[in-house]
Amino acid sequence: MAAGTTSIKPTQVVVPETPAELQRVPLVGNLRSFGWISNRVASLCEDKAPVWWWILFIPSALCLGMLLFMLSYQISTGVGVWGNRHPVMWAWDIVNFVWWIGIGHAGTLISAILFLLRQRWRTGVNRAAEAMTIFAVMCAGIYPAMHVGRVWYDWWLFPIPNANSIWPQFRSPLMWDVFAVSTYFTVSVLFWYMGLVPDLAVMRDRAKTRLRQFFYGLFALGWTGSNRHWSNYEKAYLILAGLSTPLVLSVHSIVSLDFSVSQLPGWHTTIFPPYFVAGAVFSGFGMVLTLLIPLRSIFKLEDLITMRHIDLMCKVTLATGSIVGYAYSMEFFIAWYSGNPNEQFHFLNRALGPYQWAWIPMVTCNVLVPQLFWFRAIRHNLFIVFIMSILVNVGMWFERFVIIVIGLHRDFLPSNWNYYHPTWVDIGTYVGTFGLFFTMFLLFIRFLPMIAISEVKGVTPQSDPHHPLGGAKVKEHTAQ
Repeated sequence: MAAGTTSIKPTQVVVPETPAELQRVPLVGNLRSFGWISNRVASLCEDKAPVWWWILFIPSALCLGMLLFMLSYQISTGVGVWGNRHPVMWAWDIVNFVWWIGIGHAGTLISAILFLLRQRWRTGVNRAAEAMTIFAVMCAGIYPAMHVGRVWYDWWLFPIPNANSIWPQFRSPLMWDVFAVSTYFTVSVLFWYMGLVPDLAVMRDRAKTRLRQFFYGLFALGWTGSNRHWSNYEKAYLILAGLSTPLVLSVHSIVSLDFSVSQLPGWHTTIFPPYFVAGAVFSGFGMVLTLLIPLRSIFKLEDLITMRHIDLMCKVTLATGSIVGYAYSMEFFIAWYSGNPNEQFHFLNRALGPYQWAWIPMVTCNVLVPQLFWFRAIRHNLFIVFIMSILVNVGMWFERFVIIVIGLHRDFLPSNWNYYHPTWVDIGTYVGTFGLFFTMFLLFIRFLPMIAISEVKGVTPQSDPHHPLGGAKVKEHTAQ
């Protein structure tokens, strides 16, 4: 050693292990391999349809047939078959329209906003949530089309030049709904399909029949998994996520403006846009939990849809439910603070009037029930979470009923007051939309991967060499 130099001994850095209670639950359980994930998800489409699928599909298809009959009857007879009467000229048609649009919000939020925020837990549930969004918007779109009365003039809603130089009235709230919903539906379908392309290629390569090979190959667009394909895919997916993100906020804001631009007590308020958006995400996550909890158990997907996914969705439901509860209290406070006797009467009428039976379940299901999600034991009890998710959507339906029907049934003149009753056509049409929704959803889980195979593989421990569960431990587990 040269004179004047000192030897430096290497020191070993000891990294303390993370306590077990602070370690995050992995997003894919039991260190499942890539091959297992592909086989498990693809088998849901490749295996013979189970008995329970037919038990659910046949009633859904019958309800869809009832919907087609109801719509044909309404078109041939007129919207007078609805229960809409003066002064309640909006009722179940707009209630169900807003309700179905709200359910569709969770899919875009999970897919777009959480993707941009790099929330990796979205990968297990985003595909089913996106499909739910598309089918819910399809159900919602029926009501504005029928509400115009003369459905053969619906094409006038689109800015198509014609011989009469008739253009849509862009100051009409109906036009806002048409453009908002059609844009939302188009971008949601593109976003959903873009994410499907790599998985359709997996299904194409595994297909054993000519028919499946043809259709999966057709829609896979020649996907080979090359570096160029992945590069273009990620760019397109990011662009569509950026386009979808403002739609989450804009669509239900525009729907809320249908009400808030009026001069009616209880409607003419600036709180509606954020209030409606929070309520939409609230009901959307409730429907995602309602659909995925049974499917998780039936298909044995506990390793792909883990308790961490359920726990996080419950927390989002708690947060948005708390915002909805805050909005309810602010409505009453502003009505009192404004000193407007019409506003004060309207909100007292909500709580104490003849429709009190609708206001009580609204507050119970939307404000009180979600507060149970503060408790971890509740969030991890799947049966309780499933029941609460159903109650969330029941409460959100009553919320739209309270806003619309109670807002209209007592006019400025007591001589105009009336009590609204839905007709059998109202009820049959609403039940029929469930037939459309569940028929489409059951066909989706039967023929398309309900979990994003390629995205789930990207969040497995073995995909990250720096993960504490990765590397040698994964190889050892796989060898065993």
